[in-house]
Amino acid sequence: MAPGIHRLTALQVKRFKEPKRHPDGGNLYLNVKSETSKSWEFRYKLNGTDVWLGLGSLNAVSLGDARDKARHYRELRAQGVKNLKRHIEAEQAAREAAESRVVNFKEVAEDFVRDRERAWKNPKHRAQWTSTLETYAYPIVGSMDVAQIETAHIHKILKGIWLDKPETASRLRGRIERILGYATTAGYRGGDNPARWRGHLENLLPSRGEIQKVRHHAALPYGEAGAFMEALRAQEGVTALALEFMVLTGTRTSEVIYAKWPEVDLDAKVWTVPAERMKAGREHRVPLSPRVIDILKTAQELHTSDFIFPGGKAKSGLSTNAFRALLLRMGRPDLTAHGFRSTFRDWISEQTAYPHEVAEQALAHTISSKVERAYRRGDLFRKRVKLMDDWAAYCAKEPSQGDVVPIRNGFADGN
Repeated sequence: MAPGIHRLTALQVKRFKEPKRHPDGGNLYLNVKSETSKSWEFRYKLNGTDVWLGLGSLNAVSLGDARDKARHYRELRAQGVKNLKRHIEAEQAAREAAESRVVNFKEVAEDFVRDRERAWKNPKHRAQWTSTLETYAYPIVGSMDVAQIETAHIHKILKGIWLDKPETASRLRGRIERILGYATTAGYRGGDNPARWRGHLENLLPSRGEIQKVRHHAALPYGEAGAFMEALRAQEGVTALALEFMVLTGTRTSEVIYAKWPEVDLDAKVWTVPAERMKAGREHRVPLSPRVIDILKTAQELHTSDFIFPGGKAKSGLSTNAFRALLLRMGRPDLTAHGFRSTFRDWISEQTAYPHEVAEQALAHTISSKVERAYRRGDLFRKRVKLMDDWAAYCAKEPSQGDVVPIRNGFADGN
């Protein structure tokens, strides 16, 4: 212990009765006014005059805490703070101002999106978050203190679109729930989350199952695949090539319109879609049938960018609406591009003997069973080569209704 500091003991502090200031050293004193009235003080000089700064009563501040405060004030003095009282009052005012500041919903929502947008693979995801909040939530609660938002406000936001736009409304509710949860954890609000569904909003709003039947993407019956593909091949332009490519590979629109040449190995007859463009977040190898190879060779003649199927703008792929526009030109408003995956899946189930797991792997579906995922290490590629060749052949020449594609010798080979 350094001489002249920490002179007092806890027992002495407890027993002092005589009215007097007892020095502990380092400018710290215990001011005893009576046996029951004792308080800590810190002494310093300001313009040559002693100033006694109160640190709290002995009942509220222990000897150790008083020494910590005294040490802090000595450090402030060493840093050049002359008027400790004014400095402490300014700090307290700043804390109170920060605590009393109203943090509105929009500020919290923007912080939430900013903190998480790097983890979102699809840039459209951020745009969707921002768009739904700006359209539906901000006009009602954007400027409100996030701590004051209640169930009635959430109900007001949702009830106008819950029946007409159930999918949008459901996603919006989930987004608001996450933002308010974030606000609670950050200390901006307390209590239950007014946007939670289970046991709360479900009592005010009908479930999606009650207001919306499941609507599948319009799909072409597989028996009409040959006739449709013949009509498609009669179309001119990059979009027709891209749609045929998508149908024959069983892939999704986004996987095709953003496909680039470095992803394709014509010699190995494989197209490798990177994980960041796959719905399941895993790299997907697609076997290329002879007809798909021909499509790619035709596309090479139009090679104007890294995109296999270039769009109207320089250095960009096709528009997300390109396939829809093509189907309308072909007089098929009843179809959607995504629906061709259902055509492919129905054909496998009803016209072939390929196992379920081969079909699911061809469509890059996520395996729901954790146990099955753990044991299935391969991607059944060799088996899928045969499957995609058979599918291309079927689309080239429509088989008779009910024909079953034979399983060729060697099907049981490794994957």
